[in-house]
Amino acid sequence: MGISIVSVIILLGVLIFVHELGHFLIAKWSGVGVLKFSLGFGPKLVGRKFGETEYVVSIIPLGGYVKLLGESEEDELSPEDEERSFQKQSVLKRMGIVAAGPLFNFLFAIIAFSLIYSVGVPVSTSKVGSVLEKSAALRAGILKGDRIIGIDGKDVSRWAELVDIISKSNGRQMKLTIDRNNKVHDIYVMPETVKVKNIFGEEIQSCKIGIAISSETIIERLNPFLALVEGVDRTWWFTKLTFLTIVKIVQRVVSPKTLGGPILIAQMSGEYAKQGLIPFIFFMSVLSINLGVLNLLPIPVLDGGHLFFYLIEIITGKEINVKWREMSQQLGFFLLILLMIFVFYNDIIRILGN
Repeated sequence: MGISIVSVIILLGVLIFVHELGHFLIAKWSGVGVLKFSLGFGPKLVGRKFGETEYVVSIIPLGGYVKLLGESEEDELSPEDEERSFQKQSVLKRMGIVAAGPLFNFLFAIIAFSLIYSVGVPVSTSKVGSVLEKSAALRAGILKGDRIIGIDGKDVSRWAELVDIISKSNGRQMKLTIDRNNKVHDIYVMPETVKVKNIFGEEIQSCKIGIAISSETIIERLNPFLALVEGVDRTWWFTKLTFLTIVKIVQRVVSPKTLGGPILIAQMSGEYAKQGLIPFIFFMSVLSINLGVLNLLPIPVLDGGHLFFYLIEIITGKEINVKWREMSQQLGFFLLILLMIFVFYNDIIRILGN
């Protein structure tokens, strides 16, 4: 329990800091005054002022905010401060400041993934762990312990490569080059098209030959450039997956009951922390992507809602009516409260069920 609490505080603290740092830095770079940089909401725990900015840690660690000069139209400013106020900036500058928070979450994930792949990750090899009964592999003569080192003349050494090639074979006959007891020979196998479930529980068709993964792994380390490329690729993959998951929830393919809140995050962060620093950073990276995606949704109060308003302003040439904006933000805040209650309920039901 103790490690879960400490790990989730570190996890949320880092991700909130990264997000708000994006707003802070781009605001400063744009010449906008920053009055407060807060980690957390509610009553202040500690705080100190440097220049015009007060840096604060608040008691509720479920978010944070950066208060900008002139962010509210009701603020009374001197003529000097008017030029540095948020509302007086061009719409593109305002969009840049708002978008910087989510973008910094994606940037953090890219850097973290790149670091992980530079240090090294365990990768499953192409060694056959077992052969299923009545399978195409068994009929072709593949045995447990065989190492598949090539498919149709293309070298393979990783299980992921092997699965990807076979699944896309369309059922055509394939030549597998096998290393068995240091002797290399070819085996021809005809993959079978079967129905399987994807990560969303949907039935899809895929080609299989009936072999299972072994426990053999190797540590794969990439040079800094390739690690960066992999970091970008992993971030993009998880970003697409997060967006797709939201779509599947709306389509009711994925149950909303799978959503988790702070309690689930605390439990998972504790589990990953027990596994070591690299798994914990990996989990933090995935969560950072989730945070970035969720903040880009066009919901008032969130960054995506503000960006949506600014987009309308660009198209129409005038700002959204203040009353309409305030009403929509109140509605957005109400929806976020409902969502928070729902995910807390899911967490509690999940604990009681366990």
